Amino acid sequence: MQTALSEAMASLTSHRETVLSETLAEEFTSDANRFQRFHVILDDLLFDFSKQRIDNRTIALLASLAKAADVEAKRDAMFRGEIVNTTERRAALHTALRDTSGECILVDGRNVARDISAERSRMLAFAADVRDGRRPGALGQPITDIVNIGIGGSDLGPAMATRALSPYIPSHLHAHFVSNVDGSDIADILRALDPARTLFIISSKTFTTQETMTNAASARDWIVGALGVKAVPDHFAAVSTRLDKVAEFGIELERTFVFWDWVGGRYSIWSSIGLPLAIAIGPSHFEEFLRGAHDVDQHFHQSVIHKNIPMLMGLISIWNRNFLGYASQAIIPYDQRLSRFPAYLQQLNMESNGKSVDLDGERVSVATGPIVWGEPGTNGQHAFFQLLHQGTEIAPIDFLLAAMPTHADRHHHDLLAANCLAQGEALMRGRSSGEAKKIAAALGTSNAEASRLAPHKTFSGSRPSSTFLYAQLNPRTLGRLIALYEHRVFVEAAIWNINPFDQWGVELGKELASRLAPIVADPNSDLSALDSSTAGLIAHIRKLRS
Repeated sequence: MQTALSEAMASLTSHRETVLSETLAEEFTSDANRFQRFHVILDDLLFDFSKQRIDNRTIALLASLAKAADVEAKRDAMFRGEIVNTTERRAALHTALRDTSGECILVDGRNVARDISAERSRMLAFAADVRDGRRPGALGQPITDIVNIGIGGSDLGPAMATRALSPYIPSHLHAHFVSNVDGSDIADILRALDPARTLFIISSKTFTTQETMTNAASARDWIVGALGVKAVPDHFAAVSTRLDKVAEFGIELERTFVFWDWVGGRYSIWSSIGLPLAIAIGPSHFEEFLRGAHDVDQHFHQSVIHKNIPMLMGLISIWNRNFLGYASQAIIPYDQRLSRFPAYLQQLNMESNGKSVDLDGERVSVATGPIVWGEPGTNGQHAFFQLLHQGTEIAPIDFLLAAMPTHADRHHHDLLAANCLAQGEALMRGRSSGEAKKIAAALGTSNAEASRLAPHKTFSGSRPSSTFLYAQLNPRTLGRLIALYEHRVFVEAAIWNINPFDQWGVELGKELASRLAPIVADPNSDLSALDSSTAGLIAHIRKLRS
């Protein structure tokens, strides 16, 4: 397999200059069917990758690379529940969380489909009770504010999805998310809330995460201070695997929901971690969200490579990263409600594929995970698009656009869509020096002035982008979009031969923070064992505090 992989990589390296010998604008001019050949449709969702720096041979060579890397076999192993998270010796079965078919899914000989179904039913019943006022607070008043306390995957997923699907939240409910250990995060949220009407959801697999438990303790103190200690059970729920620690906190078993060690945090929105989303949008819409992801699971599992959207996403990302040398990836949703989607994908991709050793513990020989970033359009156009159009760094872009708005003005949406399409065209087409001079001349600018300004108004073009176009942003669409990117990450990891399901890189900083916390808190603690920079900074903190 290694020989085939090396040959596939070499073929793509040789092919690079052929692709770059023509501009994207020239490719579109010479091929009237380019869009027809380079897009795939899944129901109402269209994936257009015709503005990438590719041709027919690129796709064929990338498909050969996927075959050489055994991506399809690795995909099938993941769906079967085999141990694909090798460093932690676990399956990675987030796909099972959204499979409502009832088919047997075995992990260590146990049919986890039954466990998933039972826990989902419990979670959704609780969500419906809170949403409809059947789970009031200690004073008998209905819950109006849900505060989710978590961090990383226990925060980004629910926070992103709840914002994205805000039109489905009834007016009497408000969802809030606390993640940062910075006390201002929780203080600013609690300031406007009524304790008697507030429910806290503490989301932590181990119930020991420093940031989450620090915020949880503050929330508990707030409830106890306002309503007394007996009110705690009526104002808290938990999502965790540590039932003993949850009980010590004062949260009842019937208000505690579990998920499993074969669910990674950044893949956990489909589990009970989605409780705040289920309360906000309701059980039926949450199930539509799951169905959307399952649609993509089936598509990814069954479609041939050149018609498989996540496969193509991952392969094109490999092409951009390893053969064209593009170090970052921008995510630009033309939808303000998807404002947290780039941050969500940032964690999904960078925590998964930000690895420098392969599955065998050897140093990787190629660049891995790109830097993922982005903001919604049109705001980004007035911030960083200058660099995207004329900067020295090229960043491939994914545009996301709905054909129809969800509870928004149609005129606004037409302008939004026009801006999205225009940016994709401008990045592809560019503008030559001659065109810049002609435009200046048409405006009455002198030849000398037009020539002086032409270099500043020239755009190179050939800057790659893909576009996802779908009917409307609804729960099923959002489920599809998330699952597409999850599987894209898997495809990348399969080719790089790295583990996308662990995250050891976050451990060292956490360990050092635990060691430094008592030193920072105690103004008399000894600093002599610390490096000079850390010691100097703590000394200056003490000086400022004094």
